[in-house]
Amino acid sequence: MAILTAQATPLGGLQPTYAAATSGGDQSPVGEKLVLHVRNDDASAKTVTVATPGTVGGLAVADAAQVIPAGGDAFIPMKSSAFRDPATGRAAITYSAVTSVTVAVLQLP
Repeated sequence: MAILTAQATPLGGLQPTYAAATSGGDQSPVGEKLVLHVRNDDASAKTVTVATPGTVGGLAVADAAQVIPAGGDAFIPMKSSAFRDPATGRAAITYSAVTSVTVAVLQLP
């Protein structure tokens, strides 16, 4: 499991650095201006799941799952209100498979 760090996006733009998705999952910082960018360069679709550790009225909130098509990408807002794990202060991310999947956490201005 890797702990991802947020990359600040200056007003002039950013060419982000991507990390390979980890088979055991990754952790991401959370915040209102943080976005997880996931790229899938594989020939098959992948599912990215972000755990939602909270409850509403004592009922568990379903995890957020995003299917990324082959050759596609997705942007997932890393809202602390939805994804912050109280034990780590970060979001827990898992992948259906990690072949050719890269990730970056972007902090918007």
